[in-house]
Amino acid sequence: MKPARITILLVDDHEVVRQGLRSLLSLEKDFVIVGEAATAEESVREAVRLQPHLILLDMKLPDGTGPDTCATLLKCAPESRILMLTSYSDDTMVVAAIRSGAHGYLLKDIRSPELTQAIRAVASGQSYLDTRVAQQTLTWIRRRSAQSQAPLPRERAQLSPQERAILPLLAEGKTNKEIAASLKLSDKTVKNYLAHIFDKLQVSRRTEAVAWYLKSCQPYSLDQNG
Repeated sequence: MKPARITILLVDDHEVVRQGLRSLLSLEKDFVIVGEAATAEESVREAVRLQPHLILLDMKLPDGTGPDTCATLLKCAPESRILMLTSYSDDTMVVAAIRSGAHGYLLKDIRSPELTQAIRAVASGQSYLDTRVAQQTLTWIRRRSAQSQAPLPRERAQLSPQERAILPLLAEGKTNKEIAASLKLSDKTVKNYLAHIFDKLQVSRRTEAVAWYLKSCQPYSLDQNG
């Protein structure tokens, strides 16, 4: 359920970007900008102090990567939702963000209505993936999965064929309704399948299930300076 007022922490190393976001988001009556941070260290300190509903996080910070910062933030502010806002559309960056636990991923040139929509969606407990990176990320996932010769983890073998079919659609950022349409199932059936998947994988969030799915593909390394 989306909170009546969404408290937001802005994390970006460019002051002009933070000012622009503050000006834009302050126009929304249900948004409250409670703090700002320019570095990973500052973001952790402010997140602990403010415990915001949502953290709008840049992918690149002077003292750390977005995925590493995201993982740290989720440990110190586990109730906060994290939405990545970045100029990087590279598929490995998107995958890294998802694996770190980010609840959403947006490109910085997104239109204002889409940004506010994404914030409300993520704050309400949903996942949100920019449509411009969703398809290329799914293609990357499928390619790496096809290339992998490693045996599937034990948990993967316990999933039914239908449950395994849902995971790549989940990784694409599709809603329950969209998954249902793709697989010709009812929304309720998809919801039940997801509950079974979460139980089998011992996770509680869609992003955690996606992270597990990604880890079941061929391992890879990220260029942290890329």
